[in-house]
Amino acid sequence: MCYRYPKDTMEDDTMQTLPACPVEATLTLIGNKWSVLILRDLMDGTKRFNELQKSIGSITQKVLTSNLRTMETQGLLERKIYAEVPPRVEYTLTDTGYSLKPVLDAMTTWGLQYKENHQEKLKDVTR
Repeated sequence: MCYRYPKDTMEDDTMQTLPACPVEATLTLIGNKWSVLILRDLMDGTKRFNELQKSIGSITQKVLTSNLRTMETQGLLERKIYAEVPPRVEYTLTDTGYSLKPVLDAMTTWGLQYKENHQEKLKDVTR
């Protein structure tokens, strides 16, 4: 069941573009594989672009750039550009980004339990 909030409880015009269902709104922000992995890696603190790309692994530069820009626009992270040669750019979660830690922790717990309970079934499928 999805609990819906009346439109008059939404704070501003930006919020009104999100779905009324809070679960759907959360998925709108972090509903893709890359956003969640970026959040996971930035929970430990500030990282540079190359550090993120290496820690995530199979993400392309174009996709990482696109996701970082989207997440910055959504207020989940901040980008700091240093006036150096070569330019240095660092990414840090905002308070809003850090507020997703319990969601990621719950995903970690669920994922561990699922893997433990279904390991044998998963092995059978891949054989």
